[in-house]
Amino acid sequence: MNSNVENLPPQVLRLVYKEVTALAADPPEGIKIYPSEEDITELHTAIEGPEGTPFAGGIFRMRLVLGKDFPAAPPKGYFLTKIFHPNVGHKGEICVNVLKRDWRAELGLRHVLLTIKCLLIHPNPESALNEEAGRLLLEDYAEYASRARLLTEIHAMGGPGGTSGGPQEPGEGPQPKKHAGDPNKRAVVTTASSGANGNGANSGIGSGGSNSISGNVNSNVVVKKKTDKKRALRRL
Repeated sequence: MNSNVENLPPQVLRLVYKEVTALAADPPEGIKIYPSEEDITELHTAIEGPEGTPFAGGIFRMRLVLGKDFPAAPPKGYFLTKIFHPNVGHKGEICVNVLKRDWRAELGLRHVLLTIKCLLIHPNPESALNEEAGRLLLEDYAEYASRARLLTEIHAMGGPGGTSGGPQEPGEGPQPKKHAGDPNKRAVVTTASSGANGNGANSGIGSGGSNSISGNVNSNVVVKKKTDKKRALRRL
């Protein structure tokens, strides 16, 4: 969508710049603002999925586009992150009254952002752009929530989850090497060596010593496999 900077009067651009700057400095709770110095008529944001909803834990990127008739006409909102929601179309377009018949110039962009976040908590199936999501919301909420949660996990958690988990993974990475030098494992090897040197009787290991050692080694191998599996699951 083309920029409308050249189409808006200077006084409107000044007001928009002032409001966007204030939003970036003091954004609504759960919303981040990413203003563009090149195009003030397109505002990119990121909304945290509200707790208690199928979108919890997700970060949903969105943009507001100010048309040439703003603020007489409302901005247009689009989700850039794929989401299963009755009021969000397949191309990300958002259907909410504040962006249509309920718009008033004095409402401002902060009100728009808060309304869209509230839409994640209270969808409106009566004005559904995604008819399937609207139908499921009314007829089978469990299925609706399952579908919405699945798309949230696939599309809204990958980037932010990887970033937040990134610093923790390197700290855990060297752990296998440290385990290789674990005193408990060295004790098993030392015991095995003692048996090989004929000191089995003194150490309490007789003819069954090799079975005891084998059991310890197998136990350590199982523990190590479980630990590695847990790390792999965390990385996913």
